[in-house]
Amino acid sequence: ANNGKKALAVNGDEGEPGTFKDRYFLERDPHRMIEGMLIAASVIDSKECYIYLRDEYPEIRHLLLSELKKIEDNCIAPDIKIHLRRGAGAYICGEESAMIESIEGKRGLPRHRPPYVAQKGIFNNPTLVNNIETLYWVRDILENGGKWFADKGTKKNPGHRSYSVSGRVKYPGVIIAPSGSTANQLIKLCGGILEGHKFKAYLPGGASGGILPSSKADIPLDFGGELAENNCFVGSHAVVILSNKDNMGDVASNLISFFNHESCGQCTPCRNGTEKVIKLINNNYNWDEHLLTDISNVMMNASICGLGQAAPNPLLSVMKYFPEEVGIINNKREK
Repeated sequence: ANNGKKALAVNGDEGEPGTFKDRYFLERDPHRMIEGMLIAASVIDSKECYIYLRDEYPEIRHLLLSELKKIEDNCIAPDIKIHLRRGAGAYICGEESAMIESIEGKRGLPRHRPPYVAQKGIFNNPTLVNNIETLYWVRDILENGGKWFADKGTKKNPGHRSYSVSGRVKYPGVIIAPSGSTANQLIKLCGGILEGHKFKAYLPGGASGGILPSSKADIPLDFGGELAENNCFVGSHAVVILSNKDNMGDVASNLISFFNHESCGQCTPCRNGTEKVIKLINNNYNWDEHLLTDISNVMMNASICGLGQAAPNPLLSVMKYFPEEVGIINNKREK
């Protein structure tokens, strides 16, 4: 039905708050990503590659345009057409099907599944989607072998990860560390907590990954495992460190406001749910736990995509671990 055509998409729409690893890699060595992309395209026999780059990175766009022209002028990959697409700053377009809609020139709205993008993606052709970090490591893994990469991590979490660490640390930045590293280990690698601050809580996976107290800072930060057991996830590995000078109610309000602003508005649970939550918690230090939990459950179970499904995570985390800061009394959940 698709005449054997396939496409490859590179997700460079780095919109998760606290995430900047793609920018780090592209500014320092864009050729690794480009080479990984061309290798992946050759493996799946794709003749079309689409790089989707967030528009807040204008200097990287200029750099990529220059380097991609050199590839074309020197006939390095004559059979592969590389397209550089500009995102318009919408967080929702980090979701793969919304990104593909935007690549096609349409409004970036998540698609219903099935069919999945691997079956019908860009212009209805089967599409492989990878992010910049994944493609960045392809060349090194081919040169050094899979064992070289796997040995960098642990038995349960092989390989290494690029953690974007920010917040109340002395030297925020991208930390390349073994997969399954903990918040305490990352804080140490960032020079410790800022003077005058006491480690209080952290976001293990950006705005959508939930919030954990400092007492749980020895949990391995990777997919599944103990982190998932605490109803959190590592996502794009954006770790934001919070201190005793951060009010957790204000933190949750800030994150929910972000989701409300970035909601595409396609589905009612996400569009109306985030708006309702903001009205209930803003400037209100006596949260209605029952009502907020009810709204959260509707959002998580009925939203079309991950934005609405994950938006309640910071809200639920604060009610679970920091009930005293938002006026919840007789909290019966496990703290």
